[in-house]
Amino acid sequence: AKLYMMGGQICSQELIASTLTNNDKKQNLDRARKFYQRGLQNCANNVILWILASRLEESVGFLTKARSLLELGRLKNPKNPSLWLEAIRLESRDNNDKLAVTLMARALQECPQSGLLLAENISIAPRAEQKAKAADAIKKCPDDPLVIIAVASLFASERKVEKARKWFQRGVILNQDIGDSWAKYYAFEKEVGDEEKQKAVKDQCVSADPKHGELWCMIMKDMKNRKLTIVEGLELVATHIAKQKLLIN
Repeated sequence: AKLYMMGGQICSQELIASTLTNNDKKQNLDRARKFYQRGLQNCANNVILWILASRLEESVGFLTKARSLLELGRLKNPKNPSLWLEAIRLESRDNNDKLAVTLMARALQECPQSGLLLAENISIAPRAEQKAKAADAIKKCPDDPLVIIAVASLFASERKVEKARKWFQRGVILNQDIGDSWAKYYAFEKEVGDEEKQKAVKDQCVSADPKHGELWCMIMKDMKNRKLTIVEGLELVATHIAKQKLLIN
């Protein structure tokens, strides 16, 4: 599966090169599609392949095809929170907020105990509904690190600094391997904390040596970032989070 992913991603990245002719771009698109198609034929249970194939179609404007790939992926891999989350985010990126809400409701029916989905449900909810969504998520998954970090981010957005700090700390302790959690915690301390608190988060993150996390992996595995130290990676991911306002606001 890794070979198909790498081949598809290399061709996909070449699509955005401004120096390529339209014919070259079409050839790269066709090559990327073939890598993913072969991969999915041989590894239909590989969720990342379904997501990458869908994102390829989305990147060239074929949203209907992107949706159908995610639907087929969910049929082949039922009760998979990551495929549901990608479908929800696809609609959000396309400004189909009502459809995103509908998909979230369906996703939580199929995966009611998914911390991944419950955390996202807090993040995307209208401000007036976030507290209720957070309370529901904590009730269902009281020790899920993604839920705990989402609640911490909610407290941060309300400027409840001490509460937020306590929940961020709890979240990174529950699972020290999630780089995104460390980066959100560090972005929070960069905004409201002093140098001592920022250094404490950096030191803890270095000791934890995180290897997972959606943003963490995307940024740290980028070819141009391969030689970054953990501290440099933490700074980069935290800056990305602050810019994209991924802390609930």
